[in-house]
Amino acid sequence: MNNIFVLLLLLLLGLMILVGGKTGLKSYLSIIINALLIILVALLISWGINIIGVAIVFIPLKLATIIYLGTHDYKVARNSFLTALAISCIVIVLIIMFEYVAQAAGFGDQSGEELVGLSLQAGISFPQISIVVAIFSTLGAIAEASVAMSAGILELKRHDKDITIRQIFKSAEQMGDDILGTAINTILFGFFGSFLPLFIWFMRLNYSLVEILNDKLFVSEALIVVYSFGGVLLTIPLTTIFLVKGLKK
Repeated sequence: MNNIFVLLLLLLLGLMILVGGKTGLKSYLSIIINALLIILVALLISWGINIIGVAIVFIPLKLATIIYLGTHDYKVARNSFLTALAISCIVIVLIIMFEYVAQAAGFGDQSGEELVGLSLQAGISFPQISIVVAIFSTLGAIAEASVAMSAGILELKRHDKDITIRQIFKSAEQMGDDILGTAINTILFGFFGSFLPLFIWFMRLNYSLVEILNDKLFVSEALIVVYSFGGVLLTIPLTTIFLVKGLKK
C-alpha cells in the first residue's frame, strides 16, 4: 500500500512538471504543504490547543499556500488572496450559524458498533471541530474561483489597455457563468463520489427520505457542499468588484 502511494505521488510530480513546468512544481509543493498543514491542525487539536485559535492561524496559511504556490503571477495571487480571505470571513459567519442550527456535530449512527465500549468524552468540542472541518473544506473552492476570476480580468486588461469598466464587468459575468458551472459540477461529483458507500447503505437498509435528511453524516456533508456553493457564488462578483476598484486606483 505504501509503495503504491509513493509511486502515485512520484507519477503526479512527473506529470505536473511535464505539463506545468515550474508552475506545476509549485502546485505540487502546494499539495504537499497543505496536506502537512492539515496533519498539523489535527495534531494541535488532539494536543488540546484551542480549536478556534488554530483555525484563525491556519486559514490564512492555507489560503496563502493554495494561491501563492498555485499561480506564477504575483498580482493575480495578491488580489486572489485578499478576496478569498474576505469571502472566507463571510462564509465562516454563515457556517457558524448553520452548524448551530443543524446540530449535526459528532458521530453518526453508522459508528455505533465501532464505539461500543468506548467513551465519547474526548475532551474536545465536536461542534467546534465540525465548524473547522466545514471551513477548511470550503477554502479550496473559494481560492480556485478567486484565482480564475482575477487571472481572467487581469489578462483582459493587459491585452486591451483601453477596456472600459462596463466591458470588464460584462466579460467577468460571462467568465463567472463558466467558472460557476465548472465549480458546482466539481463539488457535486466530489460529494457523490465520496458519499457513494453511504448512499448504498441507505438504499440497502431501506432508509426513508426523512431518515436520510436527519442523518448526521449526510447533513454534515450536504452542508459542506452548500457552504462551498455559497463561497463560490460570493467569490465571483466580489472578486470582480474588488479587482475593478484596484484597477481604478
